[in-house]
Amino acid sequence: MSGTAITRRGALALCAVPLLGQARPRVAITMDDVRWQQIPEARRAEAEERLLSHLGKTRAFLFAVGSHVDNAHGAAILQRWSAAGHHIGNHTYSHQALFGKITPEAFERDILRNEEVLRGYAGFRKWFRFPALKEGATRELRDRFRGFLAGHGYANGAVTIDASDWYYNQRLLARLEADPGFEVSRYRQPYLDHILDRVRFYDGLSRDVLGRSVPHTLLIHYNLLNALFLGDLLQRFRAAGWDVIGADEAFADRVFQSRPDTAPAGESLLWALAKETGKFESRLRYPGEDDVYEKPLLDRLGL
Repeated sequence: MSGTAITRRGALALCAVPLLGQARPRVAITMDDVRWQQIPEARRAEAEERLLSHLGKTRAFLFAVGSHVDNAHGAAILQRWSAAGHHIGNHTYSHQALFGKITPEAFERDILRNEEVLRGYAGFRKWFRFPALKEGATRELRDRFRGFLAGHGYANGAVTIDASDWYYNQRLLARLEADPGFEVSRYRQPYLDHILDRVRFYDGLSRDVLGRSVPHTLLIHYNLLNALFLGDLLQRFRAAGWDVIGADEAFADRVFQSRPDTAPAGESLLWALAKETGKFESRLRYPGEDDVYEKPLLDRLGL
């Protein structure tokens, strides 16, 4: 099939959801981790330039892990992103998720330690994103951290469209390590198909649970995969009639003031709001996104 045919097929598939309602759908890019060390050194400079170039004038939110950027190279990345008008959020210093292996006290210290690393950048804003989108296994922990964040002036940088781009990137890096000449373009269509499938799922939840398509925050990562294909993804959104908006505009929507009453807490905000109703159990898997869902497909494709 030609590249043009693939593009048209994907655009039509993504259009299927917007046709259900009158509002023009919107999506903002939020990018996690800034794990620049994982990008192969020979590709690193080009990849970092491409990530900024793909975004152009679209204002993204970069949720940085302090241990990845607490160095000269990481500082230069944050300076460039700030200068380009993007915002920088707090994603903890060590990226330890709330799976029970870190105490609440240590988790709170990890947040504040990262703030010390980030606060000097012009783009820094007090928005926090939980590692792996885990917000506490119990209601007590969930409420503790909601209070802690509010007490320190933070808003929750919640995700509406979750995905597993990190796993696609992990597989791509493993292939390149085993075969430096591997044709990276083989990952383009599977990656785009995966993200657009998740877009349809979460936008469908939004319409069914809330009666509208919210301005979405898409979770992707600062990695080689997105350096290669983020431009293609944004083009696909626009071709399908979506507006790619600034993250500030998305986060200003009232949906991000929601506090779903779920435990374990976390996942996509839309997943949690659907879970809270008790009406969508057949559509909700736990965790919402993970490598186990994507491995069979990538295995079949020989990727």
